[in-house]
Amino acid sequence: MKVVVTVPPYAPFLEELASHPRVAGLRLNTVMPIRGSEEEILQRVSSTGKELWVDLKGRQLRVVGGAVPPYTAVPLSHPIEVPCPADAWFSDGREHARIVAVEGNRLILEDGPRRFVGPGESVNIPHPRLKILGTLTEGDRRYLEAMKKLGLRRVMLSFVEGAADVEEVQALLPDAEVIQKIESVRGLDYVRREGNSKGQLMAARGDLFVEVPQPHRVLSALRWILQADPQAIVASRLFGSLVRGPIPEAADIGDAAFLLSLGYQNFMLGDEVCLRRDAVFAALSLLEAVAAELR
Repeated sequence: MKVVVTVPPYAPFLEELASHPRVAGLRLNTVMPIRGSEEEILQRVSSTGKELWVDLKGRQLRVVGGAVPPYTAVPLSHPIEVPCPADAWFSDGREHARIVAVEGNRLILEDGPRRFVGPGESVNIPHPRLKILGTLTEGDRRYLEAMKKLGLRRVMLSFVEGAADVEEVQALLPDAEVIQKIESVRGLDYVRREGNSKGQLMAARGDLFVEVPQPHRVLSALRWILQADPQAIVASRLFGSLVRGPIPEAADIGDAAFLLSLGYQNFMLGDEVCLRRDAVFAALSLLEAVAAELR
């Protein structure tokens, strides 16, 4: 069993985490703010000697400026086209909003979420006729340029929906090794057509859970991805209860056991659980304990 962990850019426990025997690699989520240049943060995180995976956002829709809907429009990372009205989801699918109009990269919402919507938040619009105009962001391109200078080549790419997505990365970083994050219905269709021909797959459950037509469909999606790539990584929504305290919830233990029983042996711990030292080390120990219990 191997685990990739997300590293907050300035975590004081970076070296300790990188030396953990179960940690096979580090993931840098490029949506997190940094001081200085992309090159500087890559040097800091890669100095541990562990495999470093740079997670590019690709076509993933994120908020790029503050908004208070419905009084102000929500600016997104990409211009989009979608028939309106349409449904949008915030907070990992927990908050619903209705889109009444789209102007380029601006969402005009009928109502909700009834709070301040901040930069970096993800937005899901699971409409079959949604068009996201453009793939790599300017931030993605800066990171790829910095990686090329430093001789780094491991990339995770969000919302992969076709071979052209990977090829766009490799055009800028010719020797890139790409983990394809499958997070949408179109991504699942791509997996069924082409499998893992363009690189290792990841079942990125955070967005995938929101994007499938019904929540329980994520179960068949997990099986499809593993069938297409027996070395696929499963990520997100793992051990969230450890963020709230040291005692895990039974549902989290059952979830990890289910994924191991399906055949997943490669895991990635996401942002939330990795922001706190106690939570991420507890998650690593718990995953190992669940795996041992199933042997």
